[in-house]
Formats: sequence, C-alpha cells, structure tokens
Amino acid sequence: MAVAVFSRFGCCLALGVLFSGQILQTLGVGVGINYGQIANNLPSPTSVVKLLQSINISRVKLYDADPKVLTAFGNSSVDFIIAIGNENILNMTDPTKAQEWLKQNVQPYLHQTQITCVTVGNEVLTTGDTVLMENLLPAMQSVYQALVALGLDKQVNISSAHSVAILGNSYPPSSGSFREDLAEYIHPLVNFHSEINSPFLINAYPFFAYKGNPDSISLEYVLFQDNPGVTDPNTNLTYDNMLYAQIDSVYAAIKAMGHTDIDVAISETGWPSKGDPDETGATLENAAKYNRNLLKRIAMNQGTPMKPTVPINVHVFALFNEDLKPGATSERNYGLFYPDGTPVYDIGFQDHVLLSSPSSATLMAWSRFGILISAMVMMI
Repeated sequence: MAVAVFSRFGCCLALGVLFSGQILQTLGVGVGINYGQIANNLPSPTSVVKLLQSINISRVKLYDADPKVLTAFGNSSVDFIIAIGNENILNMTDPTKAQEWLKQNVQPYLHQTQITCVTVGNEVLTTGDTVLMENLLPAMQSVYQALVALGLDKQVNISSAHSVAILGNSYPPSSGSFREDLAEYIHPLVNFHSEINSPFLINAYPFFAYKGNPDSISLEYVLFQDNPGVTDPNTNLTYDNMLYAQIDSVYAAIKAMGHTDIDVAISETGWPSKGDPDETGATLENAAKYNRNLLKRIAMNQGTPMKPTVPINVHVFALFNEDLKPGATSERNYGLFYPDGTPVYDIGFQDHVLLSSPSSATLMAWSRFGILISAMVMMI
C-alpha cells in the first residue's frame, strides 16, 4: 500500500500510485515534457525536479533559458531543450550577440545540466511577420556558428519549432507539401537542417483538426482508439491515427524539397481537458485518452507507417495548467498536472510528488481515479 507523508507546514506529500508499468517505462525514453511557466501559481523549479524524477521523465523542453530552472536541474540527469524567443531573433543574426547569448545561457550550465538543443523561435513561419520569417534562418545559422566557435556544436544542436499549419497539403500523407507562400523560407531551412544534421520540429495537435470538423473526423481516429483507419491510395499504407499521418505528411513535404536525411520530431502535442462551449472535444475524458494512448504507442517503440523503424520522438504539452495564458479556455488546460502536483487525470504515472498539502476535494478526486492512499501525518 502507498504511504503519504505531509505536515501542517505544507511539507511534500509523496504518493505511490498503482498505475501501468508499461507507460512508466516510456517516460524518459521516447517522451519528454513541455515545461511552460505562463502562470502565477506554479511550484518552484526545485519542487518540479522532484515531481519529474518521481515520474521518471528525463527530457524537458523550455520556452526560454530560465536560469532558475537550469540551476535547479543541475546534476539531475535531465536533458533540456531551451529556447531563444521570437522577440530575440533579430539580435541573434549578429554573431557577437549570438555568442554572448550562448555564453550567458548555455555555457555556464553544461558542466551540470545536459542541454541538447537550442530552438530559435517558435512557430515563426505562421506569425505573418515577414521580418521575423526572413531572419529566422540567418539567426539559426548565426547561433550555430557561435556554437562552433565555442566548441559546443557536438553537444548542442540548433532547430526551430513550427506549427503543422506550415503544410499546404497533408492528405494523403505521401502527398504532403509545404505551403507555396512559405516555400522560399522553408527550402533553405531544410537545406540547413541537412547540413548540420538537426531534427525538424513540429507542433502537431489533432485536437484542432477535430475541433474544426467534428462531423467529418472520427474521434477514435484522433484519440488513437480502435477505428478502420485511413489508407493512403499512393502507398497503400494505413493510418489508424491522425498524429502519425501528420508526421508522415511532414516527411513527404521535406522529401519533395529533396531531402530524406532529416528526422522529424514532435516538439508539442497534447489535448486540453477543458474548453469553451465551441471547443468540441475539449474534455477531461478525451485528454486522458489522447495522452494515455500516445504514451502506450511510444512504449511500443513503433514508428509511423512511412518510417516504421524510426521511433517517434515526442514532447507532450504540457506539464502544468497555466492560468495566465491568453486566448480560449483550452489554452489554460493542457497540463498533465495541477500546480500542486496532483494529476489532472490518470495517464499511467506510477508515482509522483504532491507539491502542497491536499484538500478534501483533491483526495476525493484521487479516490475517483481508484488510487489507494495511506497517509501518515508527521506533526512538528
């Protein structure tokens, strides 16, 4: 039976949870987590270290290069992707500024924290900002040359994360192609990825496709559930889920630009547990199914139909619900965890750390998930 320990002073509560061992083995192998911080109620980075260690996640993607996070995770054996924000892209085209950024945000941490990749910008090509779009590749090249100058290019890679909306055609997957209006930016970009052997990162959300057309898209298809699948008439390959079809569409689009030597990785994917009335499908049940079934697939070490021997590399979005994110309700409800460390839903974590003392409502919610908890109160 699990043992929980907490004090009246808010000490951590450690919970043993009877969940799927198969999914636990997945975490830290083929799955990483996006650690966003657009919130005013998140736990300290030191507490987050304990949470991630307790669920065996060893790959984290940040949206910045927060020194508090990188310091807290020192000697934790966690691999990090850190980011240069869109607001800093123009500065990074200056080699001197690029090198200074690396000296400040990468070099000091490498002796204790494993930084494997720096992303330059996020979804730049779908911002509509032509100045940013034109300077994305020069910034990436400048940062890469700075890595070379510092002797860090063998440790740290360079990439940029793109929305799946850069595709002009995604069906059938074998006919995937990039938008014609973006080709002038993407073609030299994929050439650069090939030259430096870095992955092409995609943020892919089948939720948005389902939300936009729930009458035509099968919920089972987007949630990795049993369904007849969709057959690509050009290859006769059958797809039983939309995410894999999206990945192969990107592979096909890259191939159409002359490259078969670039890996495609999923830098973001997830499903919201709550949404506005017009956000069809944004429910707790669907979010649990999407992420649980995704982790099961990753645990099988399978690839896509087009790349069956290439395991899928995924960072799930997101670690926490973020209460200050603007936009639709769904934007604030992608988290696997609430800020106190309790799971939003059961997806198979074997055990984790609760980051504050639980309320009676929290304990009742855990009970509904079938978790067996035994608590021993340590009074100080």
